[in-house]
Amino acid sequence: MATGIAAGVLTMLSSAPRPAAAQSAAQTPAASTVIVLRASRLIDGTGGAVLSPAMVRIERERITAVGTSLPVPSGAQLIDLGNATLLPGLIDLHTHLTGDERVHWEDGLLKTTPAYDALWGARNARITLLAGFTTCRDMGPTWPFVDVALRNAIDEGLVVGPRLLVAGNYVSSTGGAGDARQFSPYVEVPMVRNLADGPDEVTKAVRTNLKQGANHIKILATGAVLSKGISPGAQQYSDAEIQAAVTEARRWGRPAAAHAHGADGIKAAIRAGVRTVDHGSYLDDEAIALLKATNRATFYVPTLYTSAAIDRPDSPVPESERVRSRQVSAIKDAGFRRALAAGIPIGFGTDAMVIPHGQNAREFGERVRLGESPMAAIVSATALNAEILGLQDQLGTLRPGKLADLIAVPGDPLADITALERVRFVMKGGVIHRHDASH
Repeated sequence: MATGIAAGVLTMLSSAPRPAAAQSAAQTPAASTVIVLRASRLIDGTGGAVLSPAMVRIERERITAVGTSLPVPSGAQLIDLGNATLLPGLIDLHTHLTGDERVHWEDGLLKTTPAYDALWGARNARITLLAGFTTCRDMGPTWPFVDVALRNAIDEGLVVGPRLLVAGNYVSSTGGAGDARQFSPYVEVPMVRNLADGPDEVTKAVRTNLKQGANHIKILATGAVLSKGISPGAQQYSDAEIQAAVTEARRWGRPAAAHAHGADGIKAAIRAGVRTVDHGSYLDDEAIALLKATNRATFYVPTLYTSAAIDRPDSPVPESERVRSRQVSAIKDAGFRRALAAGIPIGFGTDAMVIPHGQNAREFGERVRLGESPMAAIVSATALNAEILGLQDQLGTLRPGKLADLIAVPGDPLADITALERVRFVMKGGVIHRHDASH
């Protein structure tokens, strides 16, 4: 399963060029091929004991040693981060990096262009990386395949941002969660062809997305909070349609993720074999039992901070969708608590652009507020998310041989989880993108 999920990605991770063409004040080229980091403590992403004091040696793009005291080779660059905590680069499984976050997505087709959204994507990608998220799964743009172009630009060193795995386009039913055509039926937007009804159309949509460069498929199994279509609790795709998407994605060696709020849609997606159930607001005991039975083949990925973000004064979300959010807020909190009590693994996602880009780490505070330990929350955004992506051999923990994705935050995030909102150092693949003077 992990091999299929990682198909076409591991080569990118191990051979992506350093973004020399994208140097900026926030990105510092290494003075040496060997860098040694020193900090007061280290959380390695596995959930094990904190290492204190801590040192990490990086050679080119890889970690080569981790310990409390390491020799500093002659000519190496030593970076002393002081009273800071080193952690693996964070991973967000649910982002929407392309587009202007000030424009509600249902208005995007009439108020933006693909080029405009791509430029905003470059801005959003940089902000996300500097916030400590070195890998993201992007879950679909308003304008199809702009996320593919953004991923490629990052890989080629043209744009600074996290490693991206992208969906290319939503797969949604007419009138469903991904139907952005909220205007007169006599207005046509010829570039957008994301709606698919019936197993045959769903299969074709999956093939189209994968042909155009998608890493995974996103199917909208239920209604959404932020759309005027079918209600969030209702299953919008039939079991057969969801199964068609998963089956076709598997033929290509790729995973499928399901946007699913309602309990029926969640369970249909799990039975179909999706890799993740995203949002999962109405998660019930039967759904949890189904997740357990998959033996870590399918994972629940909630997005909790969205409720607060949607109700902020400057949010572009219309009042009708704000009402939906308020109705679902307590329900999704209860679902998360139910999952915690059951002891199932819980992936980490944020739904950024619903939340402002760069505020991804506020999700940690919501999870801790609802009863998760700070360490478990950190593991979810590091080792567990790497496993979900099938990239656990490359990412997610600070171990020799892994890619050198590291961040540092002031103080101890186990004592104050909000420290993760104050990232001061970011390294991706051995390249320093952020190094604030004070820690």
